[in-house]
Amino acid sequence: MTLKETKTGQTVTVVKLNGEGAVKRRIMDMGITKGVEIYVRKVAPLGDPVEITVRGYELSVRKADAEMVEVQ
Repeated sequence: MTLKETKTGQTVTVVKLNGEGAVKRRIMDMGITKGVEIYVRKVAPLGDPVEITVRGYELSVRKADAEMVEVQ
């Protein structure tokens, strides 16, 4: 399952980051790394962006970036 597929109010744990190079680096720079817990706060009406809480701060992630984060 990916971060894009999670529902509002769910707390999930990052299992793996897909993607390569600068895109993967940007996701990791936002604090989304393997083993971190993510709480899905809101999803915009059209599904883009997804508002999450990670490492104690709020973050908005594009749908394309959320697809690259595998969670459980």
